[in-house]
Amino acid sequence: MWRSLRGAGAVSRRGTAVPGGRCCRRRSHVWDWHQALASAAGLRGGNAGAHRTCATVTMPEVSTDHLDEQQVQLLAEMCILIDENDHKIGADTKKNCHLNENIDKGLLHRAFSVFLFNTENKLLLQQRSSAKITFPDCFTNTCCSHPLSHPLELEENNAIGVRRAAQRRLKAELGIPMEQVTPEEIQYLTRIHYKAKSDGIWGEHEIDYILFVQKDVSLNPDPNEIQSHCYVTQKELKQLLDKASRDEVKITPWFKLIAETFLFKWWDNLHNLNKFIDHEKIHRM
Repeated sequence: MWRSLRGAGAVSRRGTAVPGGRCCRRRSHVWDWHQALASAAGLRGGNAGAHRTCATVTMPEVSTDHLDEQQVQLLAEMCILIDENDHKIGADTKKNCHLNENIDKGLLHRAFSVFLFNTENKLLLQQRSSAKITFPDCFTNTCCSHPLSHPLELEENNAIGVRRAAQRRLKAELGIPMEQVTPEEIQYLTRIHYKAKSDGIWGEHEIDYILFVQKDVSLNPDPNEIQSHCYVTQKELKQLLDKASRDEVKITPWFKLIAETFLFKWWDNLHNLNKFIDHEKIHRM
């Protein structure tokens, strides 16, 4: 049964996106990712991070006055900028990373998707709140977010920084106590690279780390992040995907891609996932 959080004060404000043609422009000191991407391409897989430069570049100005205040505050978080081979090239705000105008110029950031199963082999899904700036009201996997440009989440050995970020966001979104899911209990399988527009202003362009957990946990979701959640069987998820194909419900594009390609074979092998670990390949979706 889907557990709805509606009526819990999930949304303070939301409106229609400001048309792109009405945007003014500002100057901002951020990593010059245009130059860094060009340098990374020339290195062909070398140390792209060594070619980072800090410069004054033009970024689009988009009004957020009509958006949820709590979600707007999160737009100031600093995401990790990467090239197409997942090498760090700098950092920029969550806001700039999710503007289609920047995405169309090649801006790419690091992300993760958590798939949490209980001991009955059921997958925990969530429905994103109406307050979310990208893909509001969409059904998706357990937790989807970004590691931040912070020393603990930048550490790359066996994706420990990404796994720490996943622990943090499981707590923030679903209220799962951090001691219930430690980074060591989160299994990193592989990565996917995808791009998708949410509307005319906002979108996603990510290299997404796929993370699996199997454990019974306590839940106390934040209604500003999640409007409902449910554990589902494979049959129930297939029914949900079928409804999405008929436009009866909305699902996030990354979840759709993963469900259509990899998810069910991974799900069939929850106790033998090591054979699917591939930390070398980035699946271009």
